[in-house]
Amino acid sequence: MSPRPYRMGQRQAIVDETRERILAAARALLADPSGYKSFTVDAVAQAADVARPTVYYQFGSKRGLIEALCDDLAAAGRIDDMATVFSEPEPLVSLERLVAVFARFWASDRPVTRRLRALAALDPDIGQVISARDERRREALGVLVGRFGAALPGSAALPGGAGLPGSGALPGGAGLPEGTALSGPVGQPGGTALPGGTALPGGTELPGGTGRDTAAVVDVLQALTSFETFDVIAGAEGDVDYVVRAILPLLPAALALT
Repeated sequence: MSPRPYRMGQRQAIVDETRERILAAARALLADPSGYKSFTVDAVAQAADVARPTVYYQFGSKRGLIEALCDDLAAAGRIDDMATVFSEPEPLVSLERLVAVFARFWASDRPVTRRLRALAALDPDIGQVISARDERRREALGVLVGRFGAALPGSAALPGGAGLPGSGALPGGAGLPEGTALSGPVGQPGGTALPGGTALPGGTELPGGTGRDTAAVVDVLQALTSFETFDVIAGAEGDVDYVVRAILPLLPAALALT
């Protein structure tokens, strides 16, 4: 038997190992509070102990490196659990699950994510990658808001038992322990109205006019599920469940926008 397949396998293993070493070096540079502002391809190559052309061979460009790094972060943060969001038939539960999925994702590597997003304002390559990924989240939210259909236009009632304070518990698999009630000191107590008269218990009607501004709803939901919102609410503890509990009671108010 020809040794060629074996040698090809060895070569691929070396390529894969080099790729992982470069990504690990990129993450380490971003995690370093004293060095992340000097994040460049040259700096990544030096940290990974490879030549600069090797980085381009592996990723094609600086943007390709950032894309791969973001994919790496997404895998570590289990963003593929978005499949459970879209498989859920109940619109509000789907939205709640998206909140939980992103809260866990943002928590998976906060220092690197925080610095990537800070550099996005300064570096066009990083900015384009981050903007495109934020747009994917916006598109996902648009799909979920669209699922409410006739439930959004004027005076629609939110279904009972959908995980709102006073109406039920968040279903298992959404990021909180199964059966966890949402009322309590962090959220709005059951029956408490949000600004605009949006009452939280299931079956309570939302205020409404002749229609909803879907774009405004998506804008607010985009802000509620952003890393920046997560980072502020999580504080030093980084408690994912705490963040989810804080955000879920705000969803009805977002859906009530006219």
